[in-house]
Amino acid sequence: MEVVNALGRRKAAIARVFVSEGSGQITINKREFAVYFPSPLLQYVVKQPLNKLGVAEKYDIKVNLDGGGFKGQSEALRLAIARALVKINPEDKPALKSEGFMTRDPREVERKKPGQPKARKRFQFSKR
Repeated sequence: MEVVNALGRRKAAIARVFVSEGSGQITINKREFAVYFPSPLLQYVVKQPLNKLGVAEKYDIKVNLDGGGFKGQSEALRLAIARALVKINPEDKPALKSEGFMTRDPREVERKKPGQPKARKRFQFSKR
């Protein structure tokens, strides 16, 4: 099997994954998976598509992660892994889609407007 690549995005985070057959090794920006995501919750989020299909120990995953915070990065990585798994085996798509792993979350940060402290917050109104 050759290397399969896929892209995942979430908020400002972009994850590029390269999946090849192996022993379940995940490397993110040349660092160990558990070192990059110390939180067990984020590790669980990233591994959800692999655990759903039961292929966590079957593939080696190399990741380039850029932008955003750790939550956005973990969800971008989850989408990228799900897309790569579908490229490898298209029959897995309904199982991943039913769990919501194939959907790009479109929510982005709203821009700050001029004359306001934040996107929607207004400065305090003073009558006099």
